[in-house]
Amino acid sequence: MSRNERLNKSDLAKVYRRQFLIRAGLNFERQQCVGFTAALTPLIDKYYTDKEEKRQVMLRHMNLFLSQPMVASLPIGVALAMEERIALENDIDPEAVNSVKTALMGPLAALGDSLINGTLRPLVAGIAITMAQQNNILGPILFLIVMSFTTLFVRYIGIYKGYEKGVEVVEDIHKSGLIEKLTDIASIAAYVIVGGFIPGVVSMVLNISFTTGDNVLSIQEQLDGLMPGLLPVILTLVMYNLISKRKVSTIALMFGLMILGIVGVYLGIF
Repeated sequence: MSRNERLNKSDLAKVYRRQFLIRAGLNFERQQCVGFTAALTPLIDKYYTDKEEKRQVMLRHMNLFLSQPMVASLPIGVALAMEERIALENDIDPEAVNSVKTALMGPLAALGDSLINGTLRPLVAGIAITMAQQNNILGPILFLIVMSFTTLFVRYIGIYKGYEKGVEVVEDIHKSGLIEKLTDIASIAAYVIVGGFIPGVVSMVLNISFTTGDNVLSIQEQLDGLMPGLLPVILTLVMYNLISKRKVSTIALMFGLMILGIVGVYLGIF
């Protein structure tokens, strides 16, 4: 193999497949560095035959790396382009690769967590759960299809566009302020979406009514007239406050809700 030969489609496909295992070597000292390095091995094997040279390249990527697994493909693609340039031209400081990785991993982690973990996944899961509660088998299938397509697509774009653009990606992201804008939008959307699913997932119905003459006044009907799903929303907000503000154990809250439900049904409240 000539040192002037660039990475081909087969090499990029190998990197694409291997970056799915970025969390396979996860450790609490350097997080995803092992998986990141493993994704670059097709390049290392192609350009380096000497064991010591291979060792030096691998050690270069054994620094701390932590990002959202799907969007971590973009730093891998950028690092791939830079390492190829180092192997072919040797006109880039090897330490610059780690600088670029560090510059990308934090903002991309925030973006991935907000858009994928905080917005898309709860949205699709909420739809799937609602369908499953109605005995619709398409619910879990929908979740698997959407999330599988998302990870395949995001990782593909990250590897191939990251490799194509190289370090230009870093400049484009920071100049445009894209990550900050998308993160803000995703945070707002996540609250709205999750809030909309509360009445369908959380069930709380009062069975209290009063009789005045020939009329029966249902407390639940009055609350529904005021705002449908009001009690589930209030219950969710109370649980959120107890968990996030008061630091109450979720296990304690689960048992508390079970006891409340049993006693409430026994007394005819629910």
